[in-house]
Amino acid sequence: MTHDNAATDLRNDWSIDEINALFALPFADLLYRAQVVHRAHFDPNQVQVSTLLSIKTGACAEDCAYCSQSARYDTGLEREKLLPLDEVVAAAEAARAKGSTRFCMGAAWRNPTDRNLDKVIEMVTAVRDLGMETCVTLGMLTDRQARRLADAGLDYYNHNLDTSPEFYGNVITTRTFQDRMDTLRHVRDAGINVCSGGILGMGETGTDRARMLQELANMPQHPESVPINMLVQIEGTPLHGTDEIDALEFVRTIAVARILMPRSHVRLSAGRTDMSDEMQALCFLAGANSVFYGERLLTTDNPAADRDHELFGRLGIRLEQRELDADQAVCCGSGHGA
Repeated sequence: MTHDNAATDLRNDWSIDEINALFALPFADLLYRAQVVHRAHFDPNQVQVSTLLSIKTGACAEDCAYCSQSARYDTGLEREKLLPLDEVVAAAEAARAKGSTRFCMGAAWRNPTDRNLDKVIEMVTAVRDLGMETCVTLGMLTDRQARRLADAGLDYYNHNLDTSPEFYGNVITTRTFQDRMDTLRHVRDAGINVCSGGILGMGETGTDRARMLQELANMPQHPESVPINMLVQIEGTPLHGTDEIDALEFVRTIAVARILMPRSHVRLSAGRTDMSDEMQALCFLAGANSVFYGERLLTTDNPAADRDHELFGRLGIRLEQRELDADQAVCCGSGHGA
């Protein structure tokens, strides 16, 4: 099958008018374009599987309006200290046994202290020794901290943009959009793969969704992993009760992300528990080729691995294998993290 090269060229100069025009396409035309791009770069019947573990839960100083882990909201979440190394290794072994190739570790920090980073680096080393890819999401990083993680062999760092620069202040006031971009620059400069995406259904407009994708696609190098989350509404957080995003608009966003970032893994992340099998199938058709699996995403429910296996079987989807070895084979943030 021949492909239109113009549809698959890597670009970092997308205008907002071009992106809005993609969103405005008839649904079938948009999915066709996304499929052409997807098939030019990936096996359309293969997904990469990651597992996410909360290694430190709750008591976060940030005020992210979607997050149960903020110390500012009463959500009934139990606060937990940093997990011991042996518990993390046991969870990684269990994830590997179920087919995950990447193990993502999330800590509810504004930014890690150097002492905390020492402990996380021990975890990264131990998980790598199992033959798995590693990803962490720890909040903001300095340039030095990013380089320490790189020296430890970290594969991916997750730090979501969450939404457009214009809507960002409606969701978070304790750090700026530029703070997030700075952390991603430190990660990229250190040579670590970038995992960055956003959350849909927070009350943002269609243009906000387009602007978020524009910021990601116009980075000097596209994120290797782009998690697209659907807001999981948690009682006690400011966004509880927000109007839900239309399912087809969510699928459109997946398709546009695929067209803008042809070689990135686009991950179907938080919110899958509330998605029908048919909606998830449309997301895979639109170019999603990575999922989180396991029963929880940090603090929110996620479909059990057995249910995923059953859905993959019905769709004829295989799990991506790691090339390093025979272990089964993208990453990561707040329940909406990665």
